[in-house]
Amino acid sequence: MSKNPDERRLELLQGTLDMLILRTLQWGPQHGHGIGQAIRAQSDDLLKVETGSLYPALHRLEKRGWLKAEWGVSQANQRAKYYRLTAAGKAQLSRERDRWSQLVDAIGRVMNPAPASKE
Repeated sequence: MSKNPDERRLELLQGTLDMLILRTLQWGPQHGHGIGQAIRAQSDDLLKVETGSLYPALHRLEKRGWLKAEWGVSQANQRAKYYRLTAAGKAQLSRERDRWSQLVDAIGRVMNPAPASKE
């Protein structure tokens, strides 16, 4: 029996959305809807970023100077705000990657502890 696709989706850990947005924009400028679609596609449909989370995050990242936004026209010929990564955003992405690696390593150690050595 197949599961409902929504049951497969994962909730984002607090703080990971910023990292995912920065990473997505490393590939080039994108409008908000496109960023959400890219995250969903890159995660094999496991991560769905809700509009109510995405746009406040984009505005927060822009306010911090990690993104720059300009109005443009989407492929659907709609007016859209396009976001691009700034130099400060690239530096932040590097820091986020380092922290993410540390978190994954720490969780891995808890979930798969090394066998206790016998003396």
